[in-house]
Amino acid sequence: MFNEIPTSRPATPLLDSVDSPADLRALDEKLLPQLAEELRAFLLFSVGQTGGHFGAGLGVVELTIALHYVYETPSDRLVWDVGHQTYPHKILTSRRERMKSIRQEGGLSGFPKRDESEFDTFGVGHSSTSISAALGMAIGNEMDANGRKAVAIIGDGAMTAGMAFEALNHAAHTETDMLVVLNDNNMSISPNVGGLATYLSKIWASKFYNGLREGSKKVLTKIPSAWEFARKTEEHFKGFMSPGTLFEEMGFNYVGPINGHDLSDLVSYLRNLRDIKGPKLLHIITQKGKGFEPAELDPVGYHALNKIEPKKSVVINTPPIAHKKFQEVFGDWLCDTAAQDKRLIGITPAMCEGSGMVEFAERFPERFFDVAIAEQHAVTLAAGMACEGQKPVVAIYSTFLQRAYDQLVHDVALQNLDVTFAIDRAGLVGEDGPTHAGSFDLSFLRCIPNMLIAAPSDENECRQLLYTAYQFPGPAAVRYPRGTGTGVQIEKTLTALPIGKGVLKREGKQVAILCFGTLLANAHQVAEQLNTSLCDMRFVKPLDEELIQRMANSHSLIVTIEENAIAGGAGSAVSEYLSSQGYVISVLHLGLNDTFVDHANHAQQLIEQGLDAAGIEAAISKRLKAIESITAKPMVI
Repeated sequence: MFNEIPTSRPATPLLDSVDSPADLRALDEKLLPQLAEELRAFLLFSVGQTGGHFGAGLGVVELTIALHYVYETPSDRLVWDVGHQTYPHKILTSRRERMKSIRQEGGLSGFPKRDESEFDTFGVGHSSTSISAALGMAIGNEMDANGRKAVAIIGDGAMTAGMAFEALNHAAHTETDMLVVLNDNNMSISPNVGGLATYLSKIWASKFYNGLREGSKKVLTKIPSAWEFARKTEEHFKGFMSPGTLFEEMGFNYVGPINGHDLSDLVSYLRNLRDIKGPKLLHIITQKGKGFEPAELDPVGYHALNKIEPKKSVVINTPPIAHKKFQEVFGDWLCDTAAQDKRLIGITPAMCEGSGMVEFAERFPERFFDVAIAEQHAVTLAAGMACEGQKPVVAIYSTFLQRAYDQLVHDVALQNLDVTFAIDRAGLVGEDGPTHAGSFDLSFLRCIPNMLIAAPSDENECRQLLYTAYQFPGPAAVRYPRGTGTGVQIEKTLTALPIGKGVLKREGKQVAILCFGTLLANAHQVAEQLNTSLCDMRFVKPLDEELIQRMANSHSLIVTIEENAIAGGAGSAVSEYLSSQGYVISVLHLGLNDTFVDHANHAQQLIEQGLDAAGIEAAISKRLKAIESITAKPMVI
């Protein structure tokens, strides 16, 4: 077992000879355990250099090797769920030498990405999509009669989402030839492991048993009562000895659970199941963080790993400024408000730690609901609670709220129910890239009637606007970014801010900057440099129409800034209002362009989008020159 990240490797490691799955399949099967050991060591080493998702990949080293060894990838399709599991897959698919670039600007993505490699058959980041995608591929393969196989690898809690069960139900209905590998790492489904269970699993996966099963089916289906009796007998026996009754009832040929770290068994099972027709499910038991003791003991804490920086020899005597993360600000507010109001209920779709709800869960366990990866359920659950006079707060990442849009519209807003949404990870999220970026929430929320939408500019404003939204008697959303703020003083007292009112932070000439959210610090630098007016708008809906009018009446250029898609965002709301009032004034919208922003650190992403101070200043200066050029031209009559 590895207890620390290795600093050196053998002179001629086996892994160096494997540049592709074809090289892997050329190896003697007896060498696979050695390859697994080297792959795990390389993963530990490379993630230590770059940072990134960690525990899930360590848990699927053997599974990844076995899948590529048995299946003819990339012709056969492997569809990985979530994407946290795919670092070993990337290493084995001609990207080993590029692993040092993972999650960095211009480097490998931290998730499967179709345009990165032909072995990445489906792009993911959100969970529970693999079975649907693999089923679609399997149906397409059958239509083309190309003989390709399709395998969905789902785990790390992803089986808790309704979409996974929708796909299982449909796959069984179509009787399509596909395999689902359920990677059970004890984070979701409890194991049933033992000698008898393992022995029976080998029988159920064997060609002899399945041949006998199909032959008996052909004979006994002519006698319906006999076939039904045989089917029920098999089903009940499997249900007694294994946890697979649910999958058998749905129409899958269930095999397992088996040890997911035993390469010999994995290869044997996969070979047998590859040749069995119809929908199959292989249930494997793995250990998240396998091979690295700290990750085994703390699979949540080691879900991802920060880059290991070299120790600095310089001693810094000045203590660092304690900047709070916005997630901590939310968690503190949640606990403070829950202590005052027994109606407050906290809800999260499997993001307790990431959303800053750990203390709330410990202090108010009876009012904490982690509904697993089920965003739709989380929102409608909150709606039902609100119907009974409770005050639910749904803590949800912006990118995950996209998955519950119908419930937000139909179940909450349409009924004008009192639900508060704490929208985390709003805006760009750095190394996690476009799958996790909260680029669209202002655009898709703003068009919904009854919604209140707030965008705080700093930590204290976030706290106060959360309180304001909580007091609002209807659906309200507060969006805030990942990471730390600017270090402003956070007031302990909770004060409801005037709804729909912004703050004029600085008066200047010619240009008025209307800032929505945490780009205010960058905007302030520009306002000082160009001597412009600056408004912290605070609310996207309702807008501070009075402040907008005042700026439009006294300036020749209105600039809106937001870390959200320009299309349909806060700036669009300002333009719509100005147009409705008959204003003819130049307006410059700065925000996220009409593209998916690739992974890089957050500062680099802002520079790319022109939302750093220099980019904002350059855009404003360019627009001012254009205005001057137009006004300098003589009028043609």
